Amino acid sequence: MIRVALPFHLRNLAGATGDVVLSVEGPATQRAVLDALEARFPVLRGTIRDQETQRRRAFLRFFACRRDLSLEDPDAPLPADVAEGREPFLVVGAVAGG
Repeated sequence: MIRVALPFHLRNLAGATGDVVLSVEGPATQRAVLDALEARFPVLRGTIRDQETQRRRAFLRFFACRRDLSLEDPDAPLPADVAEGREPFLVVGAVAGG
C-alpha cells in the first residue's frame, strides 16, 4: 500500500480526508501511483498531469523521502520507504508570485 499526501485543494476536490492509501499494480513508480490515484478519483484526471502528454502540471511538485522527484523519469522506481508505505508520496502545490 502506498500513501499519497495531496494538497488541500486536490484533497477537497477528491473528497478525501488525510492521506490517500492506494494499492499499485507492479513496480511502485510515479506513473503507477498517479494512474492508481486517477483511477480511484476520476475527478483528479487532468489536475495533476496533462491528460494527453501525461506531463506534470507546472505548479505541482512530487517529493518522497525529502527528495524532489518532479523532474525524474516517471517510470523510475520510488524509494523503498514509499513503496512499502512507511513514507508518503507527496504532491505539493508550488508557491509562485511576486
